[in-house]
Parts: sequence; structure tokens; C-alpha cells
Amino acid sequence: MELIFAAAFCSVLVSILLKVCKAKGLNPIHMICWNYAIASLLCFYWFKLDLSHVSPSNTPWWLILSLGMLLPSVFLCLSKSLQTAGIVKTEVAQRLSVVLSLTAAYFIFNEQFGTLKLIGIGLGVIAVLCIIYSHRVTNSHSSVGTSGMFYLASVWVGYALVDILLKYTTGLGVQFSVALNLMFICAFVFSLLYVVLTTKQIGSATNILFGLCLGVLNFANIALYVKAHMLLKDSPAIVFAGMNILVVSLGVLSGFIFFKEKLKTSTSLGLGLGIMSVLCLAYAMTVS
Repeated sequence: MELIFAAAFCSVLVSILLKVCKAKGLNPIHMICWNYAIASLLCFYWFKLDLSHVSPSNTPWWLILSLGMLLPSVFLCLSKSLQTAGIVKTEVAQRLSVVLSLTAAYFIFNEQFGTLKLIGIGLGVIAVLCIIYSHRVTNSHSSVGTSGMFYLASVWVGYALVDILLKYTTGLGVQFSVALNLMFICAFVFSLLYVVLTTKQIGSATNILFGLCLGVLNFANIALYVKAHMLLKDSPAIVFAGMNILVVSLGVLSGFIFFKEKLKTSTSLGLGLGIMSVLCLAYAMTVS
């Protein structure tokens, strides 16, 4: 359980760091770019990869390249959502992207659904709609409200799309660790090209330093989560539910304590439905 808590803690720290650094005037896209530089190196050494055995002809490069462009794009939407919608709503939207992933699993991967899983998906969709609606009500006469709704929806859909494409990639026979490392490398290259072409520089020393810190936290979140699944391979539902509920709970606490975010009625309802959705989906995993 310590690993799950540590993974959730790192996930929330990523959001806090992005939100604080943007408020301090740092450039999110520069940080996101260098985040992938250190994440790719950590991935290589943590998983002890031997990329010499990667077959160029058998590797689904179009998927790897697509994910390499999608990852920094979604990460940037996460950063924008944190600024416009707040950490509480963003964390809920990010975690409930799983309902879209599961819906895709039904239609694309022909996964069989029971009643409980359908209920969990339904609750998750309603939860996200409540969160987005609460932001619309709060900022009904503000352009920030409209952009906040857009970035919340982008986070929800974007993280689901990453999950779907990653599942499809590994389903083609590519190991998770190898696919992840190749994606991080591509994400760094694409991000660096974008930064250089748009700003004519690779980023200030401060942006690079905090980007590397972001990368350590981002990779630690992934590595600890994978490690927890390996150690609790007979109880994936515990890892799934524990991670999602802890991230949402820690996100609420950090938003309330550090950023003075208030919980509106719609937000609270969405939060409660989101936790119920995760519990339903987790229990469905134990009986399937």
C-alpha cells in the first residue's frame, strides 16, 4: 500500500509543481519538454532496457510517433487546466478518463462488460459532466470559464486516448517498458523541436531545472504504479482503486489547503460520483 500512496503522492506533486511554476512565471512547455528528457533516461535505467533487440520493422512506429506527439500535448492541456479550472477538477477529470478507456475496450477490443462495470462507467461520465458544469456555472460570464471547460474536457479525452493507444501498442507485442521509453524519447524530440522553432531557444536554466524535477516526479509516479501492480498482481483492483481514489483525495486536499479552491455543490457531487465510479469498476475487476 506504501507504493500506491507514493505513486499517488508523486502524481499530485506533478500537478502542484506545474501550477506553482506557472504562477512564478515559468514556461510550461519548456518544463514539459525537459521532463521527457530525464523521464526517458530514468525509464531506460529503471527497467534495464536493451533496445538493441528492438526490431525496426516490427515496431509500430506510427503509434509510437503518434503517442510521442500526443503525450506532451495532453501534458500541456493538463497544465492549462490546472491554471483555468483548478487542481481538484483537473485531477478528477484525469482519473476518470478511465471510463472512456473502458468504453473503447468494449467497442474496439471486444471486452465483455457486466452490469457493475456499466454502472461504474455511467457514474464516471456523470461525475465528469458535473465537474465541467460546475466550472461553467462558476465562470458563466468569463472567457476563463470557457477555456477551463475546454481544457478539462481535453484532459479527460486526452488521457483516455493515450491509454487506448498504449494498450493497442502493447497488444501488438511491444513490451510496456520498451514502448514507454520510445514514447518518452519521441516526446522529448518533438517537444524540443517545437520549443526551438517557436521560441528560438531551448529554455532558461530555471525552466530546464524544474523540467527535470517534473520528469523525476512524472516517472516516479509511473514506475511506482507499475511496481505496485507487479507486487499485487493477484489484486489489481486494489491498486486501481487505491491509486485513483488517493490521487483524487490528495488533489482535493492540496487544492483546498494550498490554493484555497472551494468545493461547489456540483463539484462535490462530481467528486462523490467519481469515487463511487472507481469503487464500482474496482469491484467489477475482482468478480470478472
